[in-house]
Amino acid sequence: MSFKIAIASGKGGTGKTSVSVCLQHFIKKRITDKIQLVDCDVEEPNDLLFFPKAQKKKAHKLSQQIPVIDKNECNFCKKCAEYCEFNAISIIPSASLAQVNSSLCHSCGACLVACEQSAIEETELPIGQINFYQEEGRINLIEGELKIGSAMQTLVIKELKKQVDKANHITLYDAPPGTSCPVVETIGDVDYVILVSEPTPFGLHDLKLMVELVKELHKPFSVIINKVGLGNQAIYDYLQLEQIDILGEIPFTQNFASQYAKGELLNIIPTAISNEFEKITEQLKKKIYA
Repeated sequence: MSFKIAIASGKGGTGKTSVSVCLQHFIKKRITDKIQLVDCDVEEPNDLLFFPKAQKKKAHKLSQQIPVIDKNECNFCKKCAEYCEFNAISIIPSASLAQVNSSLCHSCGACLVACEQSAIEETELPIGQINFYQEEGRINLIEGELKIGSAMQTLVIKELKKQVDKANHITLYDAPPGTSCPVVETIGDVDYVILVSEPTPFGLHDLKLMVELVKELHKPFSVIINKVGLGNQAIYDYLQLEQIDILGEIPFTQNFASQYAKGELLNIIPTAISNEFEKITEQLKKKIYA
């Protein structure tokens, strides 16, 4: 069974993606090449930017079953709307209106059960796709890509995780930022969570929210502090007070930030950053094979 690690952050911009990509690189070098990176930030997947040699091998299109109401058969009894927990169905008898809001529908099928007139059928609505990328003979990166305008991030992530190669020894989930449902779906079944934060007031505020979430989900976790040298001491005081393990501290360097902006994250990794990721990888190795 693959050991599943999620890399998450309470806010965007902390460096979660750079940590995910670098961890994949160092784990592949020091632990096993049977590792897969899964980009679960389906609204804006960008892990691929840092794998210029990766080739797209296939794509799996995703769709959602959306109910369609036949107004010729519907008697506007409103039972389907009453059964719908997501308020996705609007029925106005006086206007002969029977309408489904696909943005709110969760494809639960309750309306089909409720309708005694057999006036509801389902149709497929595209919501995105899963892309598979190969590098050095192995599919080492898969990503979910949400269709623009769709609100079904969680459904895409759920289907994305089903495509993970179980033959891999380690799977890294690059989670969406924040603490909402897509994040919960990403980290819900992982073995370990790495929280990436930055030593700033905003970073600390959102880290606290993430800590509350992973504790509620009963997930073992530790913190990587990114952009060390910026901000203040408050995050260290908080982690010490809460007795939360610091897995690593990535120093801020302008050159490395410039490489990131160019998509050249793995070309030349500064020694100080490389050494820190080596230490982080060794600590993860102990946790994985404990």
